[in-house]
Amino acid sequence: MTVETSSKQMTRRAAQRPAGAAAPRTRKRMPSNKRKQLAFIIPAAVFLAIFSFYPMLQLFRMSVSDVTSSTLNQPWQFVGLDNFVAGAEQGDLGTAFGNTTLFVLVVTIIGLVGGLVAAILLSKSTKGAAFILGLMVFIWALPPVVNGSVWKFLLGDAGLFNSVLTGLGLTESAVPFLYDQHFALMSVAVVNSWAVIPFNALVFRAAILGIPAETFEAARIDGANRWQEIWHMIVPAVRPTTLVLVVLTIVYAFRSFDFIYVMTYGGPGTSTNTLPFLSYLQAFVRYDFGLGAATAVISVLLVLVLAFIYARSVRKEEANS
Repeated sequence: MTVETSSKQMTRRAAQRPAGAAAPRTRKRMPSNKRKQLAFIIPAAVFLAIFSFYPMLQLFRMSVSDVTSSTLNQPWQFVGLDNFVAGAEQGDLGTAFGNTTLFVLVVTIIGLVGGLVAAILLSKSTKGAAFILGLMVFIWALPPVVNGSVWKFLLGDAGLFNSVLTGLGLTESAVPFLYDQHFALMSVAVVNSWAVIPFNALVFRAAILGIPAETFEAARIDGANRWQEIWHMIVPAVRPTTLVLVVLTIVYAFRSFDFIYVMTYGGPGTSTNTLPFLSYLQAFVRYDFGLGAATAVISVLLVLVLAFIYARSVRKEEANS
């Protein structure tokens, strides 16, 4: 009876509908899992919009405006690309870009090679390996300001390294690790590499432990030595991980600021001025916020390119797995 009544009502409504009119669409409800995803995504999106996208928008706006200490709290005058041109004409930008390139190369090469070597040496689950891994995590987790202060003392004229070198008679006077234009950038880059090696080692070690033990056993039965295992088994197995770590290490080295600030403050002269540190000097020491923002925008654009490469590499790795 109920079915017949409902059928009659539907027939009556269809007859009353004007000719050619479309049937009313039923509103589809969003699946519960989609609603749950939105419930988690919306707070994160709001957080990013407030604390990331909005400051980034202000940075781009400041880079094309005349902003100094006297005009910071006033309406900003649009000047177009004048800040970028001024930065190029002053000559500091080219020097900083060259220093940044060399700095990134040193940190990336030492960080990756050192991380892979440490991971291979610590791939066995022993008490000694566990202790060293814990020590490496401690080193990686240390604040850069503390790390940089310790290394500034170690590399000083009366520091540990110079005391050993002069004590063994290898040098007659202290080596100016942080006070010579040829040594300073390399010294800070090596310290940055030392700080990033633990992270790379932990990631490489996880990739090595993912190789089945039967593979190594079969290789040993076939007569493979340790070097052949490393070159023909471990290196190909960690290749996808290496690609991801290359991008992450480059980004880490590119945005490095803390060690330079603590150890050399961009000196001697401009020998350790990188793009992030030059941006800081222009904005917060010389109070030319527009010029500093322009330098920072160049750094951000380069990092965005690296982030795009990283996203593509991760997507390709997920597709191949």
